[in-house]
Amino acid sequence: MQPELWNYRADVYDVNKSLDLAGYHVEATDGKIGSIDEATYEVGESYMVVDTGPWIFGKKVMLPASTVTQIDPQERKVYVARTKQEIKDAPEFDESNFKESAYRDRVGEYYGRFPYGGTGTF
Repeated sequence: MQPELWNYRADVYDVNKSLDLAGYHVEATDGKIGSIDEATYEVGESYMVVDTGPWIFGKKVMLPASTVTQIDPQERKVYVARTKQEIKDAPEFDESNFKESAYRDRVGEYYGRFPYGGTGTF
């Protein structure tokens, strides 16, 4: 597993401050993908579970923390450096195993193929 993939970037999220991202809307580089059901903040193991609603028929997706490029607490939005198609093509969310290392390794292998981060400007 690639620990840096599962960490929020220092310029995006201060792990010393408390911020619950549950309920925030998530914006891909090309539009809204859903809202956060769950987010974790452990060093080397941080991720978000996003409910895509009607966009991909009510499915959920897991996004590693490093995909986050900006958090806007006033607008309750999280911006990620992935397109809708890249997110849609990710390994299918596994409700029963998403906390297991084998599943996270598969997700990490997929997202690890992309460059980290982004410009942070939208």
